[in-house]
Amino acid sequence: MLNPRFSQLLSAHMRRIRASAGAVAVEIGLSRESVNNWRNGDAMPSARHRDRLLACTRYLRLTEAETDAMLEAAGFEPEYPAQHAVAEAPFAATVTAVLERMERLMPYPILMLSSQAHWGQPPFREAFVAEAARRFGAGSVLHLQPPYSLAVELEAYFRAIGEQCGLPDVDSDHAFEAALRRRLAGGERLFCLVSRFEQGEPALREALAGVLRSLSETHSGHLYLLLCGGEALVDLKYQGGDLSLLNIADVQVWPDMDVPALRAMLGQEGGGLGDADAARLLQLSGGHPALSTAAFRLLRTEPGLDDATLGARLAEHPLLWQSLLPAVAEAGDRARLQTLVEAARLGRANPYLIDPLLRRLYWANLLAVREESDGRWLVWRCDAVRRAVRLVLEA
Repeated sequence: MLNPRFSQLLSAHMRRIRASAGAVAVEIGLSRESVNNWRNGDAMPSARHRDRLLACTRYLRLTEAETDAMLEAAGFEPEYPAQHAVAEAPFAATVTAVLERMERLMPYPILMLSSQAHWGQPPFREAFVAEAARRFGAGSVLHLQPPYSLAVELEAYFRAIGEQCGLPDVDSDHAFEAALRRRLAGGERLFCLVSRFEQGEPALREALAGVLRSLSETHSGHLYLLLCGGEALVDLKYQGGDLSLLNIADVQVWPDMDVPALRAMLGQEGGGLGDADAARLLQLSGGHPALSTAAFRLLRTEPGLDDATLGARLAEHPLLWQSLLPAVAEAGDRARLQTLVEAARLGRANPYLIDPLLRRLYWANLLAVREESDGRWLVWRCDAVRRAVRLVLEA
């Protein structure tokens, strides 16, 4: 069924950045006619085009909340269910701990906060901005989100970033650096949150990294940087040898969910969730935010479901299949997965995962890190994920 809210949201977000149907079509790999049909309310994205709609939300520079609103209007489940939680304890405690750790880093207070899929980059962005405003002053908090498009040129790239920082007349990397340098030269402490740092054209991203590196070195202790992302951000640190900004950055990973975090994520709906039920949800979902939400909703509508049935239902979750299908595209990866799916431990949880397949599975939030007596190991996040792997391999 057609949902007029979807076309209204798409049209509003396209107008906000003056995006044409043709530009959106090029970015997401569909025809201009398809995008116009979405915008005019003549058609909705099909079930197989959820990934194209996600690409559209990234191109339109939507927040996690706006992304989920667009997905839900199109009939899809949210990508970032945790973002709908109120940023209270324990999430507020994590936000505070991250900023306190960043402030202790000297001489370069640069922290990379990485998060697996479906958490957001960073999770609870508004809470980070609010806490930073309390510590640094609202006028000293900058939030950068580099443009997603690979077709953006340097002038437009830094103009967009300058507008996000409230800096007029910025049309180059030099102008952006000069504008920030003028503020720092007066002794002001600036907090800069860069979310989804890894997206966009690599050369422009490196130009931004160069500006931030230069300012960090010349104004040590005055520019506080929190860089947020996922797999590609961590790749930049460990594989980008010339990006010294990332080489000197400290690294922190957003923690897995526990019972208090689960209750906070579910909000009022989960207010009456007992300890035993919460522990059951965590075990069945492995603390995966989307699977935890799905399991809670299933048990609310069908309270008599046993663990085996609920696990089988979770294994059919579309987000799991969306994450797994690219991992079975190559025959060699399919053969490896046949072996890995039966393994209790998949490999050492090193600071950087060299193995491309394990790295892809980890950042898709299909794997978790478990502390054991002989070290930290990668394991399947839950039995539902393992079941999903078997289903995809059989298919």
